[in-house]
Amino acid sequence: MKKNMGSADKIIRILLAVIVVILYFSNVISGTLGIVLMIFAGVFVVTSFMSSCPMYSILGISTNKVKS
Repeated sequence: MKKNMGSADKIIRILLAVIVVILYFSNVISGTLGIVLMIFAGVFVVTSFMSSCPMYSILGISTNKVKS
């Protein structure tokens, strides 16, 4: 899979995932909303480590400055 995420994009996604996890486990968010946000947080972490976002590929977006 072609890398289409830059380092700033990856850092933002990981920070958002960490915030969601903290809010979930401190019971600030719960229920269905909490579960949905935790799923999104998981997707953010996985796509950050892969450096590739399938939605970016579909939309033709790339925040990666390095040509690969």
